[in-house]
Amino acid sequence: MNGASREALSTARESLDALTDNTSVDATKLASELAAVTALLDREVSLRRVLTDPAQSGEAKAALAQRLLGGQVGGETADLVSGMVRSRWSRSRDLVDAAEELANIADLTAAQKAGALDSVEDELFRFGRIVSSSPELRSALTDKSATATAKSELLRSLLGGKANATTERLVVRLVTQPRGRSLEAGLDSLSRLAAARRDRMVAVVSSAVPLSDQQKQRLGAVLAKLYGREMHLNLDVDPAVLGGITVRIGDEVINGSIAERLDEATRRLAG
Repeated sequence: MNGASREALSTARESLDALTDNTSVDATKLASELAAVTALLDREVSLRRVLTDPAQSGEAKAALAQRLLGGQVGGETADLVSGMVRSRWSRSRDLVDAAEELANIADLTAAQKAGALDSVEDELFRFGRIVSSSPELRSALTDKSATATAKSELLRSLLGGKANATTERLVVRLVTQPRGRSLEAGLDSLSRLAAARRDRMVAVVSSAVPLSDQQKQRLGAVLAKLYGREMHLNLDVDPAVLGGITVRIGDEVINGSIAERLDEATRRLAG
């Protein structure tokens, strides 16, 4: 998001945090209702254009949102969305992206309150690795001809009783409402949101053999010092690395593997 949309999303996040800080607010219910609003805005293009029309006053748009959502969702959700449409958005699509992000944050907040955020982070990462290693599963989950119900049932057979309920909800929403994203990009985005709940970054570490506890602690400390923030390590064993490790933090890759050095030597010889 750029400009006005970034500011609007920041304001919406603050409003969501204020809501979920209240112990009487059910963050899981809030997440479910925000997800329903996301689906509505994604489906109704003309509606989201009206709700983000800069020519209309913020109060008029908020009143429209209240009329549409009143009785369909709880008061907290309706007020939150009304506040969002009062803001200025650079693109109408950004409002949908923001509603979806708030739904995911609300679910992660519920997990954090229950002391399960670390488990959710790890489960999202592990599920991503399972998908990447199984072309058949990925194909089934991204098949555009398959119904949302069929995909949900498949995911519940895989995750039900084995993963945290928050993980299951997040993955089911992502798979059944991909909104043009790849499955991998969606899982990566969820992992980053989970890490942000603790104000920390995510480092995906690939090594030829499992790292010892001492190595993990040392690597985490080095990366935290380098980036100035606490680092959550997602560990992946990949024999193709050959030796050493590779670390991916966002779009940045720190490559210290033997395989990379061999490739570099090959490139130099070829040159």
